[in-house]
Amino acid sequence: MGIILNKDTKVIVQGITGRAGSMHAITMLEYGTRVVGGVRPGAGGKDVNGVPVFDTVSEAVDATDANSSVLFVPPAAALDAALEAFNAGIKLVVAPPENIPLHSEVRMVSAARRSGAVLIGPNTAGIIDPMLKVKIGFVPNAVFSPGKIGIASRSGTLMYEMASRMSEAGLGESTCVGVGGDPVQGLRFSQICRLFEEDSDTKAILLVGEIGGSQEEEVASMVLDGLIKKPVVAYMAGRYAPMGRKMGHAGAIVSGSGGSIEEKVAAFKKAGIPFGSTPRETVRLIEEEM
Repeated sequence: MGIILNKDTKVIVQGITGRAGSMHAITMLEYGTRVVGGVRPGAGGKDVNGVPVFDTVSEAVDATDANSSVLFVPPAAALDAALEAFNAGIKLVVAPPENIPLHSEVRMVSAARRSGAVLIGPNTAGIIDPMLKVKIGFVPNAVFSPGKIGIASRSGTLMYEMASRMSEAGLGESTCVGVGGDPVQGLRFSQICRLFEEDSDTKAILLVGEIGGSQEEEVASMVLDGLIKKPVVAYMAGRYAPMGRKMGHAGAIVSGSGGSIEEKVAAFKKAGIPFGSTPRETVRLIEEEM
């Protein structure tokens, strides 16, 4: 069954006439995603590789019954694009752009909640369901295979790495979600784990976390409280990052003692969550839990 995506997922690409939008529209289509339209003001009536283009999201929704959108737009345009999607009734928005202003990200998350929509990102590689052959974003589908491990990751690259190793081990993945590397996210680890807990196809959960923020600790508390009963294994990036220094992701910065590797490891130990120091060790831990 998987989470979030399903056979009725119909996607529009906002910014489809740009280089990234057109390229990733093709890769999504080739994988099996139902990309039903694109949006670019002033380009309505045209098409990109057979995908019809509309001037507005509302026009695209009326014509295609789209329920999902991916934003391949410049950072400065991301907020307006997301608000337009929510106002048109889109219930799943994937936001890959990085360097979106922080205040814009806060408004995006708030608007998603008000409209009852799911926002993945910003600064995300996207989401993929190898069982349904559906993906939204720029996730490289070649390393993913159908299986029983649900992956939630703050890093896109590490999500690919861990999925590749899970596939090589014959475990495969149910759904993989990149929550994004910025300080403000739409869908968080805790929400994704609740969905995995309810998903019959997911037998174990892998968290690919990093320093900064409190998402990992939130999941540890849920495990302690019995809200998550399925096996959870974690891998943490940033173990040797200098204190107080941003390391690549805007969200990967330790403030005081909050978000430190020590704090996260202590939370995992208290909750009984095994965590690997290397990807290889993490795969072994998943195998043991399974």
